Amino acid sequence: MKYSPGWSSHIPILTKVLQISQGDVLELGTGMFSTPLLHWLCLDQNRNLVSYESQPRWFDMNKNFASKTHQMFLVEDWSKADIERFWSVAFVDHEPAHQRQQEIKRLANYAQFVVVHDTQPEENKWYKYDRVFPLFKYSYQYTKDKPYTTVLSNFYDLSKLGT
Repeated sequence: MKYSPGWSSHIPILTKVLQISQGDVLELGTGMFSTPLLHWLCLDQNRNLVSYESQPRWFDMNKNFASKTHQMFLVEDWSKADIERFWSVAFVDHEPAHQRQQEIKRLANYAQFVVVHDTQPEENKWYKYDRVFPLFKYSYQYTKDKPYTTVLSNFYDLSKLGT
């Protein structure tokens, strides 16, 4: 399988958000970087993690992380994913690209922190983030490497994330 080191550019900011938060974590789109990271951090912090994936190859790669505190679901229809409930952190990195804006919209008033991967301006043509990011009172964009990662919240001022 080909991969890019950039696929892991979310690690620093996602780790930071998990360190400043408490409660259940949602992962939309599993991966070779996010799923192990979230699994082990949540296990260490005694947090529940729920992962949804629509691509069988990614689900099969990560399904062995399922445990008492980590639920894994393969979904065919993202609109049927049971995500409209309280989440401390929601990580959004799923396919297809146009679907992300729907789940971000669904999470706007449920997740304290929504962490979104692939948010550099040139990617907006695929993801249409400009349609949903205004639904959030606070945002912070992590730009130390591409792809960028943006943290959104309607609950917490994110201005100190960069310090």
